[in-house]
Amino acid sequence: MYLSQDELVGPQPYASYLNDSSGDASGSVLPLGHDYPAEYQHMVHAHWRGFRQPPIYYRAGIYIAFCVLMFLNIFGNGLVIWIFSTSKSLRTPSNLLILNLAIFDLFMCTNMPQYLVNATLGYIAGGDLGCEIYALCGGIAGMGASSTNAFIAFDRYKTISNPIDGRLSYGQIILCIIFTWMWATPFSVLPLFQIWGRYLPEGYLTTCTFDYLTNTDETRLFVRTIFVWAYVIPMTMILVSYYKLFTHVRTHERMLADQAKKMNVKSLSANVNNDSMSVELRIAKAALIIYMLFVLAWTPYSVVALIGCFGEQQLITPFISMLPMLACKSVSCLDPWVYATSHPKYRLELERRLPWLGIREKHASTGPTGAQESVASVSGDTLAMSVQN
Repeated sequence: MYLSQDELVGPQPYASYLNDSSGDASGSVLPLGHDYPAEYQHMVHAHWRGFRQPPIYYRAGIYIAFCVLMFLNIFGNGLVIWIFSTSKSLRTPSNLLILNLAIFDLFMCTNMPQYLVNATLGYIAGGDLGCEIYALCGGIAGMGASSTNAFIAFDRYKTISNPIDGRLSYGQIILCIIFTWMWATPFSVLPLFQIWGRYLPEGYLTTCTFDYLTNTDETRLFVRTIFVWAYVIPMTMILVSYYKLFTHVRTHERMLADQAKKMNVKSLSANVNNDSMSVELRIAKAALIIYMLFVLAWTPYSVVALIGCFGEQQLITPFISMLPMLACKSVSCLDPWVYATSHPKYRLELERRLPWLGIREKHASTGPTGAQESVASVSGDTLAMSVQN
C-alpha cells in the first residue's frame, strides 16, 4: 500500500533544520523539492518536504566529488578489464571473479553521468523512468559487487587451504559469476515494476533508491528482506571464509615452526626475510582491508534504511542520506586498486604496457628459491601465491 499523491505533495511542516538552507530574493524559506516540475511533484516523498532547500555549496561539493569518482572508476576498472581480459598469464579461473567485480564496479559508474545531469537541472531528468533507471543500475551493481566479494573470499579460502586440488575450476567460477547476476536481479527488478517496493528520489532529490521512508508494513518487510539479502548473507560468507582462511594459515605456520624446532633449524621456508611480514600478518592485513571495504560500502546504506524504516526518521536529513551513496561510489573506485594492483602479474603488465604510470614491480625469481616460495604475497586472485612453477 502506497501513499496517495495528496499525501506526497500536500503541505508538510518542517521536520528539521539540521542542514543549512537557502531562500529566494525576498528571504523566504524554500522547501526541498520546490523546483521540481509540476508533473514530477508526485515523486517527492513527504519526508523530504520537511527540509529546506540546501545551499549551493552543498550540491556543488557532491557534484565535484562525483566528477572525480567517475574518472577514477572508469580509469581503474577500465584498466582491470583491459589487462585481465587481454593477458594470457592472467586468464585464470580466480581472476574471472576479479574481472566480474570490475564489471560490476564499472556498471556502478553508468548512473554517474545521469546524476550530473540531475544535479544541473535540480530534479530527476526523465521523471519516473529516469529515477527507475538510475536506481536499477545502482541496485544491480551494488548487490552484484557484494555477492562477488563473497565468492572471492570463498575462492581464496579454498585456494590457500588446499592449493593442489582445492582451486575452483573454470566451470565452477562461471557458475559463480552467473549466480552473482542472478542474485542482483530480484530486488532490483521488483521495485522497478512496483511488484514489491518502489524507487523514489532521495537526499537532494537528484539521486534515487528504494523507498525506505513510507510507513507501511509492506515497506518494512521489504527493507528487512533486502537488508538480509544484500548485506547480511554476503557479510556472513565473507566473515566465515576469511576466518577459516586465517585459522588455516595460523595452524600451518605453527606446524612449520614446530617442525623447524624439531629439526633444529631456524625456518623451513627457503625465502626467509626478517624484514618482511609473516604470512599470517600479510593475509590478515589483506583480509581486513577487503572486509572493511565491504563494510564501508554497505553499512551506511543499511543504517540509513533501517533508521528510515524503523527509527527516528527526522535523523535522516538530505545530507545524511547522500553519504551512503558517496560511500558506495567511492568503494567501486577503490576495489580495482585493492584487488588488482596487489597482483604481481597485473603490476608487471602495467609496467610493460603503461610505463608512464610509474609502476615498478620486482620480477619473480626463476631460480630454485623462487620455485619453492609458498604463500608469500598477497595477490589479487588468491591472496597469496601458492607453490608455483
